[in-house]
Amino acid sequence: MALHTWLLYLTAVIGLVLTPGPNSLLVLTHGTLYGYKKALWTTAGGVIGFALLMALSMFGIGALLQASANALVILKWIGGGYLVWLGFQLWRAPPLQLDAAVRATDKPGATLFRQGLLSALSNPKVILFFGAFLPQFLDPQGDLLLQFAVMALTFAVVEALAEFLLARAAHHIRPWLQRSGKGFNRCCGGLFAAMGAALPLTR
Repeated sequence: MALHTWLLYLTAVIGLVLTPGPNSLLVLTHGTLYGYKKALWTTAGGVIGFALLMALSMFGIGALLQASANALVILKWIGGGYLVWLGFQLWRAPPLQLDAAVRATDKPGATLFRQGLLSALSNPKVILFFGAFLPQFLDPQGDLLLQFAVMALTFAVVEALAEFLLARAAHHIRPWLQRSGKGFNRCCGGLFAAMGAALPLTR
């Protein structure tokens, strides 16, 4: 993967992981209830779940590219349209509902890990998203396995860091999201729509 392509991918991944979703909400909640150190178990489960879904998406993309030389171009345009649609949905979404939480009875790390893992794996939309997102940065002439490995590692590191910071600052972020969640959703939705419109045009 060329450096400029990786930097573009990194920028897009940062925007992606900052977008509110089930795992972000779970880490935010666990960070408030149990402290950020225990929430690391939730983060680990979520990152592994996302990595498994990404691998599944990559397998399907790789098989499709082997079957058709024009598949990448088609995937880019379909994926771009899907990202625009997701951006529109997020723009219209209500802010996250974050109930006030008090310190809860401690839970074992394995339970928090399982909850993070299942939260990631139980969302089939993630597979569709990766299927739309990853082809935008692929070079069909390059080593697909190496490109997939770089993409997966980059995403895992950024996702883990973002969720750690989210859990670390949970007490401060929750009130802000309740006040400004609608504007935050619109900002993220606009980012998705812009990516969806621009990425298929990149070469």
